[in-house]
Amino acid sequence: MSTQKKYTRTDQLITKITAWIAGIIALVLLVWGVRTVFQMYSYEDTNDAQIEEYINPITSRVSGFIHTIKYEENQDVKKGDTLLIIDNSEYKLQQEEAEAALSNARAQIGVMESNVLTTSRVSAASASQIAAAKAKLTRQQQDYERYAKLFKVESATLQQLENSKAALDVAKSEYQSAIENYEASLSKINDIKAQKGVYESEIKRRQALLNRNKLDVGYTIIRAPYNGKMGRRTIQEGQLIQAGQTLAYIVDQDAGKWVIANFKETQISQMHINGTAEITTDAYPDHKFKGKIVSLSPATGARFSLLPPDNSTGNFVKIVQRIPVKIKLTENKTVIEELRAGMNANVSIVKD
Repeated sequence: MSTQKKYTRTDQLITKITAWIAGIIALVLLVWGVRTVFQMYSYEDTNDAQIEEYINPITSRVSGFIHTIKYEENQDVKKGDTLLIIDNSEYKLQQEEAEAALSNARAQIGVMESNVLTTSRVSAASASQIAAAKAKLTRQQQDYERYAKLFKVESATLQQLENSKAALDVAKSEYQSAIENYEASLSKINDIKAQKGVYESEIKRRQALLNRNKLDVGYTIIRAPYNGKMGRRTIQEGQLIQAGQTLAYIVDQDAGKWVIANFKETQISQMHINGTAEITTDAYPDHKFKGKIVSLSPATGARFSLLPPDNSTGNFVKIVQRIPVKIKLTENKTVIEELRAGMNANVSIVKD
């Protein structure tokens, strides 16, 4: 009889414990169910999301050997910091050659101006010769007319008249020659002045070439384009690089961070710009980051792939497509500083 009572009390205790456990489990399931239903009707969730940042390549504009590298892997840099220096010896020589060519072109202007001055003086002398030749021509004309009158009255011989005529013809030739020389000197001055445009164009060309050489010399110093953090370093001093070659990658810290969440096409009907979002990451699961929707992709992610699918070919299997949604993190910069591009994230967006 006592044994039967003992078992009865134990059974009662077990029954109570089981009932409590079952009640707790039922309560937990109820809370979980209510929370799940509330979450289902109030939020759209996805775990197909990643943290994104602008990661841009650092490239070289000129070819050459790397002289000095000024950064280390994962180093924070400020805008304008020198990242690396390329040997600029050849570019310096080209710059000096361009400077010499420009000086030579400018000297040609001085030579031209000197030629204009010299030719102007020659032209002035030619003008003086015209006056002298004209005076001589006038005198010979008068002599000829005098001998012609004397010859008519037989006071002068035919030889004297012929000599006077010859002298007059010579004077006319000298006068015409002086005029032509003067006109030729004026034409030469105009020709020399016309060359000034050619010299000025050459100076501009040489100046542009010099500016280009100066740019090349400046390009041998590669600086950080903005505040950021350097990525992995794959180059060494003394290495030959080519123009356009990617030398490093830099993460733009000024542009901020955002999340690209790929929602199913059946989830985006109630999403809109500036919609509220909550983000958790695998790295920091206990912290909820705040964000807002910046934009929704104009097409599915598959359409932007290298080989977009074409449902008209082969057997068709309907697959729910994903729409990329860009979400800007609105937390304080110091709060999201530890997030890194490529981290996985879980995103919940409040339905309207």
